[in-house]
Amino acid sequence: MKKMQLWSPVNDVWDLQDDVNRLFRGFLGGPRHHGEQGSELAIWAPAVDISEDKEAVKITVELAGMKREDVKINVEDGVLTIKGERKFSEETKKENYYRIERSYGSFSRSFTLPSTVESDKIRATMKDGILELLIPKSEASRPKEIQIEVK
Repeated sequence: MKKMQLWSPVNDVWDLQDDVNRLFRGFLGGPRHHGEQGSELAIWAPAVDISEDKEAVKITVELAGMKREDVKINVEDGVLTIKGERKFSEETKKENYYRIERSYGSFSRSFTLPSTVESDKIRATMKDGILELLIPKSEASRPKEIQIEVK
């Protein structure tokens, strides 16, 4: 025997949102054709982790297989932009590949920086395909401990 469920229009909206998100993920993450032979390269954006502590905001970007000279970092009007390009090795004959799942091509990721950071003091390091940006917080925005006087 089936249980009766109450209909909720809110659930229908969430289901629709899930369907639209799946559609766009498929569209944006799916292959597109390049080159004379119609080789398939996917549109991509590197994975990013953003964290913070009381001293700084840290942005970690996964850029496997990329060199430091393939990445550009820019800050303008409070927006941090990371651009780059992961190139497909043209030396390798594409017809020998059975499957290409890694994504190639240009990317651009932009992040609005909080007003509490010092964007002119950003430090960027890259090691083993991981780009790490350390953005120090301004001294005024850091938490301060207040001592209680005993009288």
